Amino acid sequence: MTMDKAGSGQRGSYWRLAGWGVAGLLVLLPLAAMQFTEEVNWTFSDFVFMAVLLGSVGLGFEWIVRTSSSLAYRAGAAVALLAGFLTIWVNAAVGMIGDDNIFNFLFGIVLMVAMGGAVRARFEPAGMTRAMVAAALVQAGLSAAGMLSDVRGGMLSMTFAGLWLLAAVLFRQAARFP
Repeated sequence: MTMDKAGSGQRGSYWRLAGWGVAGLLVLLPLAAMQFTEEVNWTFSDFVFMAVLLGSVGLGFEWIVRTSSSLAYRAGAAVALLAGFLTIWVNAAVGMIGDDNIFNFLFGIVLMVAMGGAVRARFEPAGMTRAMVAAALVQAGLSAAGMLSDVRGGMLSMTFAGLWLLAAVLFRQAARFP
């Protein structure tokens, strides 16, 4: 990865402000919904959890923008961060494989494979490609096994494997054309 001053200029400041503003609005959206319906009932810890989750994704993306000038690498990182975010969020909200199914905890392995592979690859594009393919394979395997107890949840989870593969394709593009 090459160091880049992306996002440090005036134009980048607007994008940063917009990104963090959207994240803040997403955290506050359930608060507004709670004023109009009893269907949404978040606790303080729910808001803290979402703020930490969105903040982690935002900080991760900011780090990528500051350290890589490759558009393909940035897009791959954005897709990988989205896949990780959705994996955590869906499992925390309702679970991918049915509600309160212990099987859902196994999806943490996918995140460990993705993160561990990324660290092992030192965040280099070629290694990131392999890490994302590995995460996709683990996701697909767990999804297929999960279909035995919840077909719809297993199919939903299988789409996440597609996100990991999309990230792999983008990282491969970044490795081929730095």
